Amino acid sequence: MWTRHHKNRKFGRLILPAITVAFIGYFGYHCVHGDYGLRAGERFDKLRQDRNAELADLVKKRKAIEKQVELLSDGSLERDMIDEKARYQLNMSRPDEIVIFNR
Repeated sequence: MWTRHHKNRKFGRLILPAITVAFIGYFGYHCVHGDYGLRAGERFDKLRQDRNAELADLVKKRKAIEKQVELLSDGSLERDMIDEKARYQLNMSRPDEIVIFNR
């Protein structure tokens, strides 16, 4: 019968824990700093909030434009609206008028 006698090495006992710590460190780092990590999630949330604010602004502008288009194209064109738009686009006014631009 063969028996093997191994010398108790302290180095051999540290290999598995060292590899485990390396894997945990690698994946832990990428959980925080990786492409899909915690910091990327925070950046995504900030970008989403910025885009939602931009979308709300664009929706507001679009509704205003749609209202103006509705006034111009409801079948009966209002002369005042056409006159106002033509003067604004051509940057013209009568000599006896005072023009105040609101932007």
